[in-house]
Amino acid sequence: MQVAAKTREPAQINAVALKAYARIVDAWALSLKEAAGLADMSDSTWKRAKKPDFAGELTKDQLLRLSAVIGIYKSLELYFSDPLAKTWFTRPNAGPLFGGHRPVETAIEGGLPQILAIRTYLDALRGGA
Repeated sequence: MQVAAKTREPAQINAVALKAYARIVDAWALSLKEAAGLADMSDSTWKRAKKPDFAGELTKDQLLRLSAVIGIYKSLELYFSDPLAKTWFTRPNAGPLFGGHRPVETAIEGGLPQILAIRTYLDALRGGA
């Protein structure tokens, strides 16, 4: 028996990723500038992208960023209690990846490599490594 793989159109993928990302931005109480910077968008593009009828396209880099941020959010929710999970990304952190800065700042400044490093760091914490 052969099972047909369910494929999604790029517009569907973008819509789902943007909806999840917008919820995370709200949960973390990120500013417009932080949310746009983390997604590698201009402020005006992020304002348009968070609306349900957004018809623009996301780059592969932007989709990877959103995916990694969703993973970071999930890791924080699994690893920490609710108050800390919601504020961890925006609190100063003395950890080796952050040098006393807020993870959101280092993620924006370091781009996709730093976002992925944060994701890996949190996954290692969850896994006990």
